Amino acid sequence: MSIYRGPSGRAISSAANSTEIDPPVATALEPEARALLDRLALPPGTPGLATLNPAAARRAYRDARLPLVGPAVDVSQVIDIPAAGEVPALRIYRPLAPAGHPLSMIFLHGGGWTLGDLETYDSLCRRLANRFGADLIWVSYRLAPEHPYPVPLEDSLAACRWVMAHAEDLQIDRHRIVIAGDSAGANLAAVAALSNRQGELGARFLAQLLIYPCLDLTAQLPSHRQLATGYLLTKEIYDWYLANYIAEADPADWRLSPLFARDLTGLCPTISLYAGFDPLRDEAIAFHGRLREAGLVARQIAFPGMIHGFINMAGVLPQAQAAVEQLHSSLIEALRPADL
Repeated sequence: MSIYRGPSGRAISSAANSTEIDPPVATALEPEARALLDRLALPPGTPGLATLNPAAARRAYRDARLPLVGPAVDVSQVIDIPAAGEVPALRIYRPLAPAGHPLSMIFLHGGGWTLGDLETYDSLCRRLANRFGADLIWVSYRLAPEHPYPVPLEDSLAACRWVMAHAEDLQIDRHRIVIAGDSAGANLAAVAALSNRQGELGARFLAQLLIYPCLDLTAQLPSHRQLATGYLLTKEIYDWYLANYIAEADPADWRLSPLFARDLTGLCPTISLYAGFDPLRDEAIAFHGRLREAGLVARQIAFPGMIHGFINMAGVLPQAQAAVEQLHSSLIEALRPADL
């Protein structure tokens, strides 16, 4: 057993620490990822996202990402639920063919707690709903820097609590809800899962799906240094995201950095996915190691030749749909026969 040390020097049991991580590494990017990076490269002198104000950055992000997300496939029904009180706006995507046993997924989107919206994620939500045969519930949590920590987390928890409380009205089973997210959304999902180990939100989650998650907001692991530039999620952009979200909070707090949670006892089955050319790679690997050492049900999926954000680029990357397929099969492997 190896030891991972958090920023306070506190020793945390892990399968990999900041000097021992040895992930499966591709010798090169997949050709499709290389072509995409070339396509997205900004001309010299063009302002980067981190230099823009939030509204302009969101427009630039939307304009760059919409051509990549792929077609919006049909689902059986889309239901919009407006914000009310502490609960943010929600959207429910009902699949064309529900799974044999009813399944629902609460999805928290990425974008560094600063970017991302329904327009840029609609295609992915539809693909996930149909492949999992699940009612997918999108959460429009408020964004930083206007709403820094803990607001996005509080919105996410309030949404989960509301869905659990209104499960009968929504025609879903509160005991068969998967919490899921990508990137910053996976950070929120991981904290929600840790906070809900005893069903504090209304019922325990069936599982959690963490897609290239942010788990250590101190950004101290080797992949942050090794992949600081050239792979879409740069150090400049990530530092901007962190500054927007963390504000005056302690990044070593487990509610910001779930990798530093002292005790993982009772955590639901976890499916995690990482990309080999992603600065967040080592965080996912370290967290998976901690889960396995704690004796918890955990499956991890690697796309060694991919970059951060690829699952939402199905229009240009075939690996995006392959990732959805592998997340689905890994969830089935992780659940008990009685849960299927």
